[in-house]
Amino acid sequence: MMKDAVRESLSYWGLFGKMLQVKKEVEPKCIPFGGHKHQYFLYYEPKNVKSNTIIMWVHGGGWNAGTPKQFDFVGQCAAKNGYRFVSIGYRLSPKNKYPCQIEDVCAGYKAAVEFLAKNRIDASRLVISGSSAGAHLAAILCCSEKTQEKLDVDVKNVIGFIGIGGPYVFSGKQSFAVRVLLNQLFFKGYDRARGEPYSLMTKSHVPMLLIQSKHDGLIEYSCAQQFYEKAKSLGSKCALYTVADSKNTHSWYTAGMFLETREKNQSLNQFFSWIENLH
Repeated sequence: MMKDAVRESLSYWGLFGKMLQVKKEVEPKCIPFGGHKHQYFLYYEPKNVKSNTIIMWVHGGGWNAGTPKQFDFVGQCAAKNGYRFVSIGYRLSPKNKYPCQIEDVCAGYKAAVEFLAKNRIDASRLVISGSSAGAHLAAILCCSEKTQEKLDVDVKNVIGFIGIGGPYVFSGKQSFAVRVLLNQLFFKGYDRARGEPYSLMTKSHVPMLLIQSKHDGLIEYSCAQQFYEKAKSLGSKCALYTVADSKNTHSWYTAGMFLETREKNQSLNQFFSWIENLH
């Protein structure tokens, strides 16, 4: 784990360099859904729509960093592959404590569905996805019936969930970085089970794909494995894909794969292949 943590910390400059080289396929529309500067979503309409499935994305960044605009390269990748794409923003920690993050993601999801309906875009096939902290929030949106009821979220048109490198389980072994980030996310004394996907998970009609690396360097592989096993025990459809690419540390596969092509990146190909095979 220590070796992979070092590899992870050394990966950032290479990633930033590749991000700067990304050419815009489309110019997204920016739609606010609240008064805070991070309460907005970006909508990407491909030049050539090749699928009737729409991908809704929640960005990572440890809950304390990142915006949809900073993760524009993910939307560009989806658009290049012919998918309509929605990227949802949310207020960040440590200034803003949980549960405002999941409240924003759910509000952004509902606002995006309304936007699609208003623009006569078929939203009957939605795939919710996210990476890292975004996978945590997207998992709660898709898998927690209690959260859906409390925040008035209708997921009947969600046909799949893809979590990439997500911290779904808070118990057990954790890296120092994750412990710090969780301390920033939650108020002192807050019952973290109320924000843990593993604890909140209920049986769901939404099939799931978990993409996780055994050389993450930040998130333990067992985190996805435990989440996968509970989903199966509840009778939910769930698949666990182990990253096989050589660039397999946390940032390289949760974000970096969208800087590559399906031909060169097995995880990215798995991401789109799984969506293509959804019924």
